[in-house]
Amino acid sequence: MARRSSSEALAWGLFSAGGMVSALLVPVLLLLFGVLYPLALVEPPEYSHLLAVVSNPLTRVALLVLCLLSLLHWAHRFRHTLNILLRLKRLSVPIGLLCYGAAMAGSVWAAFVLFQ
Repeated sequence: MARRSSSEALAWGLFSAGGMVSALLVPVLLLLFGVLYPLALVEPPEYSHLLAVVSNPLTRVALLVLCLLSLLHWAHRFRHTLNILLRLKRLSVPIGLLCYGAAMAGSVWAAFVLFQ
């Protein structure tokens, strides 16, 4: 039986963490900020209150972790979709570099936006 590398185990761990965080938090945020607040079904928070919450460093770190784990989840899923379903196993290394590189670039961009 072939032994998997430790980086593969780390990738699967980040994949599962990203999936769980994305599944729990993204639908709630989309429901609140995409449906309930714009349609005035729920009283939206005041701008100053929302600014105070987002200005808190812990909130910014939590949003960055949400972005990072969601992007890593996407990268791992997309990489394995290309490798297995499209039978591009021979291009596994460049596909992995592109997918995880895009996830890292998106995370750096999110950090820049959150902490500027």
